[in-house]
Amino acid sequence: MNKMINPSVTTGRRLMALDVHRGLIIILMAIDHASYFIARVHSRELWGVSLPVYPDALWFWTRWVTHPCATGFFFLMGIGMAFLADARRGAGWNEGRITRFFIIRGFLLMLLQLLSENTAWMLGGMSAHAGAFVVRGGPMPGGGTGGMIYLGVLFALGGSLVFWAFMRRMSSWAVTAVSAAAILCTQVVTPGPDRAHTLYSPLITALLIPGYNNTFAVLYPVIPWLGVTGFGLLMGRLLQRQLQKAVAVALRAGIGLLALFIVIRLAGGFGNLNVIPPGWMGFLNLVKYPPSLAFLTATLGLNLLFIASWGRLDAHIHSTWNPLVLFGRTALFFYLIHLWVYALLGLLFRNGAGLAVMYAFWLIGLAILYPLCYRYNRFKQKKPAGSLWRFF
Repeated sequence: MNKMINPSVTTGRRLMALDVHRGLIIILMAIDHASYFIARVHSRELWGVSLPVYPDALWFWTRWVTHPCATGFFFLMGIGMAFLADARRGAGWNEGRITRFFIIRGFLLMLLQLLSENTAWMLGGMSAHAGAFVVRGGPMPGGGTGGMIYLGVLFALGGSLVFWAFMRRMSSWAVTAVSAAAILCTQVVTPGPDRAHTLYSPLITALLIPGYNNTFAVLYPVIPWLGVTGFGLLMGRLLQRQLQKAVAVALRAGIGLLALFIVIRLAGGFGNLNVIPPGWMGFLNLVKYPPSLAFLTATLGLNLLFIASWGRLDAHIHSTWNPLVLFGRTALFFYLIHLWVYALLGLLFRNGAGLAVMYAFWLIGLAILYPLCYRYNRFKQKKPAGSLWRFF
């Protein structure tokens, strides 16, 4: 694992910091999914329809603290592509083999979306008693009968990985331009409320505008997230070349993005993708599907500030027994298994549960996942570098 960091600029300890970051956001993500399976409550911040309304601040923050997770996964995937490509070159792989490896991983993510993730969501939905499930936010945009195939975060991660597998060797200026264009295109092309019930083609829905059509139900189209992965790729390059500069850039960029977030919200209009509700909750109630510029500036800014704090965490993160390190090193395995763990725990709460019970079972789920992830981490470390088992 230490080979994934360029020894000329840092040590293997820095990779552990990446694992900690990934482990933290995947644990926070599990809160949202525990809410879905245990409390039978889920929020959807969609374009063109009403945003969620929360009964109190605790429920609001329960949802909000999970917002940086999706952005963090795409950003860290871009960083990981830079490190992994460098490591494989050092092991003697040519560029074609590296590209093929990324493409295979990307399509595997899409396949796992269909075969593993979707079935867990179905179990969770079908196990709830009628009327027990609470969806906060307006109905899914789109037309038709409603998609039978759900395209979620693994689909978009896979699509982004395949795209950047082909484009990863572009200059940093070109990566910046493509990434910015993907994000800005989303802000310009996403329709207003008057088009919320328009039937878009399956291709448009899967790539750009989330919602229903007669084929898919999409929350994570690919193009809106390409830019986040691309900026992660740029950060990975900088971390390899100049670690201290990269940390300084992360700090300045994080602060700058959070300041830009405030400007976007105060100005209203462009970059919000929906009407801003009143009050402080409304100010922080951001469109996630697709990610608005306000959403991305807030969540990417927070991720960058965490990256800038890595040096201060060094003394506390070296142990492989650290849950954040362990879950970060087995992030995909954790993701796939945790859905089934919470779906099965949710069978005990077919009418839903309160916030305190949900949090208690979130922790129980993490306790169940820890030994599973520990054993899997030991298993995959014995596999060769090219093995797909090391991907999980």
